[in-house]
Amino acid sequence: MSADSKQPQPPDDRSAATADSTSLLLSNARLTDGRTVDVRLVGGRIEAVGTAGSLTAVGARVDLAGYLLLPAPAEPHAHADTALSADTPGPVSYAPDEVQRRATEAALLQLGHGATAQRAHVRIGDVHGLGPLEAVLQARRSLRGLVDLTTVAVPRLLTGAAGADGLAMLRDAVKMGASVVGGCPDLDPDPTGYVEAVLDVAAEQGCPVDLHTDADDPARLARFAAMAGGLRPGVTIGPCAGLSRLPSDAARRAADQLAAAGVTVVCLPQGGCGATERRGAAPVRLLQAAGVRLAAGGGALRDVSNPVGRGDPLEAAYLLASLGGLPAEDAYGAVSAAARTALGLTEVRVEAGFPAELLAVRGERLSGVLSLAYSRIVVHRGRVVARTSAVREYCDSAAALDLPRQARPERPEPGSPPAGPVVRS
Repeated sequence: MSADSKQPQPPDDRSAATADSTSLLLSNARLTDGRTVDVRLVGGRIEAVGTAGSLTAVGARVDLAGYLLLPAPAEPHAHADTALSADTPGPVSYAPDEVQRRATEAALLQLGHGATAQRAHVRIGDVHGLGPLEAVLQARRSLRGLVDLTTVAVPRLLTGAAGADGLAMLRDAVKMGASVVGGCPDLDPDPTGYVEAVLDVAAEQGCPVDLHTDADDPARLARFAAMAGGLRPGVTIGPCAGLSRLPSDAARRAADQLAAAGVTVVCLPQGGCGATERRGAAPVRLLQAAGVRLAAGGGALRDVSNPVGRGDPLEAAYLLASLGGLPAEDAYGAVSAAARTALGLTEVRVEAGFPAELLAVRGERLSGVLSLAYSRIVVHRGRVVARTSAVREYCDSAAALDLPRQARPERPEPGSPPAGPVVRS
């Protein structure tokens, strides 16, 4: 059990009510504090945590010897409608069946990385209307039980005569099932008016706000912080790479204003997305020092704005640690606890009573996991929903004498890898 005698009582999580009640025992799992434990999951929650060998399996059992067990990460900033379209010949298709196929494949890819909860920004309006949103909502329904996918409605224009249709469509999008309202005020002729319109719809519909902005205009950002302060159920912005290009004093003042307003910043360490025109990364240490609620996401997933985007939360954490200078614990927290908070989800800890949203990665320490996160086991609502296994093999060599070896087959199959040392990663 946790060494903390004042264990918090986790709040109820509606997703657990629909979870499969089958019991699952995760045995011999290593935690970040160095303990090796058994974890029993029942009804979508962690029922018990005990020392290795102390818990009995009522149902299925998964041996996690050699794995580090972590709260599952979440993806707070994906683009499901454009994902996996970089290699499409000609213009990207927005036919509903094509959008649904890409959105489903992208969600499963990110689930395999460990993201059991994902927020997808979907463009509405123009010639495509609400079609892409309906397609992503259909993907969401088909993925129920595997991953929790929520959508952000992203209109292009909301001000002036041209914005009237966008405003009406934004309200329709919420009625259709979009749970968050957003957009990119930087692309509207009246950015402040755009923000006001989004905040008005959010207050009217009682839903969160998630806006794209480069955050390179201190005066505009100050007005935004003043308008957003105290709005419930919350305001998120990102990727805010423009803060890195501001003079240091201006950037610090902007960070202080965002912190005071309670705004969450979702940075994109791999380099932005198509909704903002300039690339770069937010100044994470400056934001953290100011007390800004900081989370991290993947952004573009192999679309025209980033043809090599991976959509991997552990890569985002790796970049925060290696380039952003954050400790490994803070870097992983940005893609797990902070990302879940940004999505309005219940906290996850590897302790009794908390939601069974977990990620097991082969490795002993968090720093090693962020460096070489190959083999993964993903648990959503108390059951294993994805596995990724990796095996590295080397040919016979004196340099590899201390590595585990694979037995040499008597009759190698055609095309089989060379016999020699094998390391499971």
